[in-house]
Amino acid sequence: MPLLTRMLTAPLSIDVRRGAITALGELLADKRIVTEGRVAIAVGPGQGEQIAEDVRPSLSSCEVFLVEGGTVEAAVALGSKLRAGSYEAVVGIGGGRTIDATKYAATLSGIPMVSVATNLSHDGICSPVASLVHDKGKGSFGVVMPLAMVVDLDYVRAAPERLVRAGVGDVVSNFSAVDDWLLAAEECGERIDRMALTVARTAAEALLHQPESIESDRFLTVLAEGLVLSGMAMSFAGDSRPASGGDHEILHAIDQLFPGTGNHGELAGIGAAFCYHLRATRLGVGAERLTEILACLGRHGLPRFPADLGLSVEQFAEAVQYAPRTRPGRYTILEHLGLDRGATLKAVEEYVQAHGG
Repeated sequence: MPLLTRMLTAPLSIDVRRGAITALGELLADKRIVTEGRVAIAVGPGQGEQIAEDVRPSLSSCEVFLVEGGTVEAAVALGSKLRAGSYEAVVGIGGGRTIDATKYAATLSGIPMVSVATNLSHDGICSPVASLVHDKGKGSFGVVMPLAMVVDLDYVRAAPERLVRAGVGDVVSNFSAVDDWLLAAEECGERIDRMALTVARTAAEALLHQPESIESDRFLTVLAEGLVLSGMAMSFAGDSRPASGGDHEILHAIDQLFPGTGNHGELAGIGAAFCYHLRATRLGVGAERLTEILACLGRHGLPRFPADLGLSVEQFAEAVQYAPRTRPGRYTILEHLGLDRGATLKAVEEYVQAHGG
């Protein structure tokens, strides 16, 4: 008998709204997550600690652990505490670093994780990937996707605006990732998961032309759900392909060469725009998408050019040249063109001159 369906990994619950955090106790009481109610809460500095105190009364038995940064060391230390305490689940409350560290710790401990996001800076809030700092830089690690996802818009609004806006860049970069995936299929015969591709692209399309901004609950909901869909697309594909292409290679290169220049979503957005510039000028495709992405980034106050990040044209070109080394074996527009140092610098100069105003 032919296989008529397939099983797709997805969160048990996704709750995006004002006041969503008040239902956390009820969610954790769901017997599908915990049976005896022994839950650990991992928080980062800032809002996470306050939220933990707010939800503590609704949880019968919980212990709060502070996560000191998004590092492998912090995640392993948390994992040891989770195993020692025989917890049934862990709730990660905070921004991307805290949630990534908690996902890694939960995976090491073999227990489910509930993600409670306090900002919308990137799709790590609901992805099967953890981006963590280690002694040789920053790396991406495969982890189990959160079993449930909570975004309380009241807490998101209290986060720094820059961190909320940044998620726009990460979702929009899906366009670049998807086109790189299609390019790899055409040039290298790489297998494509069309379901994952569709989910990733739909998330970006839903956000691209949203007329409102982060002041609107409707916009924040679309952004949060777009980040969740990006995470699910990666889970469906079994890797980060549908949400990480040449755009993220540039992101990781800037992170390594010029740390602290920008956050994840900001760098993903400018990386996607530049990749479309390369497509438009070298392959003759993607000019319309480039215009749309630049307009979207500009509308939401995100970096579009190297100077917006405090980088010179030469520094950005250096990052683009280095970018393919961050993801060995991944085929994107950068590997396809294989531009040398001089050609890369010329391409960056053209990009700034053509679109910098």
